Amino acid sequence: MSDEGRLDHKLDRVVARHREISAILAEAKSGAADFARMSKEFAELDPLVGEVQALRRAEEERREAAQMAADTGSDAEMRALAEAERDDLDRQVAAVRRRIQLMLIPRDEADARNAILEIRAGTGGDEAALFAADLFRMYQRYAALRGWRWESMDVSETGIGGFREAIANISGKDVFARLKFESGVHRVQRVPTTEAGGRIHTSAATVAVLPEAEEVDIQIDDKDLRIDVFRSSGPGGQSVNTTDSAVRITHLPTGLVVIQQDEKSQHKNKAKALKVLRSRLYEAQRQSLADARAADRKSQVGSGDRSERIRTYNFPQGRVTDHRINLTLYKIDKVMEGEALDEIVEALVAEDEAARLADIQ
Repeated sequence: MSDEGRLDHKLDRVVARHREISAILAEAKSGAADFARMSKEFAELDPLVGEVQALRRAEEERREAAQMAADTGSDAEMRALAEAERDDLDRQVAAVRRRIQLMLIPRDEADARNAILEIRAGTGGDEAALFAADLFRMYQRYAALRGWRWESMDVSETGIGGFREAIANISGKDVFARLKFESGVHRVQRVPTTEAGGRIHTSAATVAVLPEAEEVDIQIDDKDLRIDVFRSSGPGGQSVNTTDSAVRITHLPTGLVVIQQDEKSQHKNKAKALKVLRSRLYEAQRQSLADARAADRKSQVGSGDRSERIRTYNFPQGRVTDHRINLTLYKIDKVMEGEALDEIVEALVAEDEAARLADIQ
């Protein structure tokens, strides 16, 4: 059976299931045990069935136009009009099929979630910390351009304006879906402000984007936590708080440690630290499942492994290169301002969709 035939067979089953659920819901009472589940499935299938109906109409119109174009008994002008209509419907059918294929791709249930963004300075000393701060601000600007809400949760600064580590909570529409491919090692090549000889240095920072987890996603047992409190400190150890409001939470089974000290309230710091810990545990769980499903192949846009070098920012040449999809943009200033970051994000999303489309065909 051809790819088109297999798709049609799958769509027939979708339409049949939609019709079946519709009949069940028409007879069921709203309080019935399966009513909510059936209603949810019906709502999920409804847009897809609408596209299938549009496809069937376009295919039928294309058949009629093809018959008219092939009718040697009609005049030449009518046949020419029919041929033009058939060609237009060919494009329309192809476009609807493409939309349907994208709708059939299994959606990552985390795509609609908010995200925890973590950035850490890597190799390169002070320059790496300065680059980590630049990346943090780049994502903050990008979030503002998309209308997302940005909350800085914890920032560990160096004395010269760099960030050893920075964490933010980003909320809005499809945050994780658009940022999930940012996880990995980001490398920078530029002349540091501290370099008197004008030599180009290479430094790196690590980015991790985690889907925000809810309490229902990850249950954390109190006995698995060690919670230490201490006084917050600012850059260079300058005291910013005279009470033990900073919180360090250690998850004993995994060894994960989260420190939160941005708030003056110990209670607020603990709540934020638990949010980060929960998201890290949830992402580890998701990654484990993804690794098991894809043990024999890697995603074409990368594994999401934080040790994987994904992008280079070369300031002397004004270019940004994403190594996973061999995309280079010569507009580094606009990327760092967040304006051109969407071009990279869109290309990564498109590559991922193409890879997953190939898997379901």
